[in-house]
Amino acid sequence: SRTHLSDPSLQTVQGIVTSFCSDYGLIDESIYFSTDVSGHLPLKVGQKVTAVVKEDKTSHKLKAIKVRFGDMSLGTVLFLVDSRIRILVGCVNRIKNDTVYIDKKIYFSLDIVSEVFSLAVLGFMPYKGDWLEVEYSLLPGTSKIKTHSAKPMNCKHVDKVICFHDRCGVIDYTIFFTLDSLKLPVGYIPQPYDIVSVVVVESVQLCCTWRAVSMTPSPFLFHVFFPRFQ
Repeated sequence: SRTHLSDPSLQTVQGIVTSFCSDYGLIDESIYFSTDVSGHLPLKVGQKVTAVVKEDKTSHKLKAIKVRFGDMSLGTVLFLVDSRIRILVGCVNRIKNDTVYIDKKIYFSLDIVSEVFSLAVLGFMPYKGDWLEVEYSLLPGTSKIKTHSAKPMNCKHVDKVICFHDRCGVIDYTIFFTLDSLKLPVGYIPQPYDIVSVVVVESVQLCCTWRAVSMTPSPFLFHVFFPRFQ
């Protein structure tokens, strides 16, 4: 799950409003929200939203504490979690001189990429097109920001067959990868039709919506071709 610096129990999700009444609604038929956490936005069934959610300790169901209009492909989404911490969801525009740029005004050093999350996805580093969740605060008395952490908006683990050419490839027609930003086991180079296990993050890459950040061949492939790893 994607945790927040201000509260490790918080997650950010994107979904669709599946039911809506005068004072409450549901996102993806499972996440409850009240109109006061949406700022009384004119929401309607079928609308895409982005929400900060928290698990209810009694029912163990997710409940939204902030809801905003949010088709993230159209730009950034901003949340105010408390009086200090703000959350920005945006797409990496470019990376230059170890600085990650979301847009002309919002940028930060690679050094602030969440160390915990980086370890969790085996060395994740931002790449152009990645959707990131950035936590920051405003410096007192100024409009300048201080960035606290940055992590992928979405991350998951999948097992698929790859198509590979030169230094780039595609997995299952939805996952892009490049050897320039992929963590691999020592001695392994991806080959066409390999069955692999990958960790992916949500990203915008040509016709793909995910980017692989780490890859390992299936246990069978390892056993046959890399017996020294056994």
